[in-house]
Amino acid sequence: MVRGLLARTAAEGLPAGNHFYLTFGTTEPGVVLPPRLTKQSPEEMTIVLQHQFWNLAVEEKGFSVTLRFGGSPERLTVPWEALRAFADPSVGFGVRLKEAAPAEAGEAAGNVGEAASSAAPASAGPKVVDFGAFRRRNDGDPDA
Repeated sequence: MVRGLLARTAAEGLPAGNHFYLTFGTTEPGVVLPPRLTKQSPEEMTIVLQHQFWNLAVEEKGFSVTLRFGGSPERLTVPWEALRAFADPSVGFGVRLKEAAPAEAGEAAGNVGEAASSAAPASAGPKVVDFGAFRRRNDGDPDA
């Protein structure tokens, strides 16, 4: 679903009023970030695709995009496996794809690049659906 939305955005641009929040683990294999961004967000980062993003490329293994951080354009590459959450606050939709490690959960807040014009307050944020609650657990117990 996220891949399809980003591919459509790469081809057609964002629909008027939409913007996407993408949260990913910065230490996941395949993530490519400039060293200064890795230092600023050592575990997890949330980026916003809204007004100022360029060269969004969506591929089978992940996506790449250029955003401005501190006034400088920086290219990021994020494999799908590193993606932890996606939200489109303009339509009130969000999905948590993967939980942050417990040590990372407290550090993740506030790691949004300048590409975001503003972060939504927690109380006004999108409703997040945790698909983990719907996954079938197969640990040998047929009733699980």
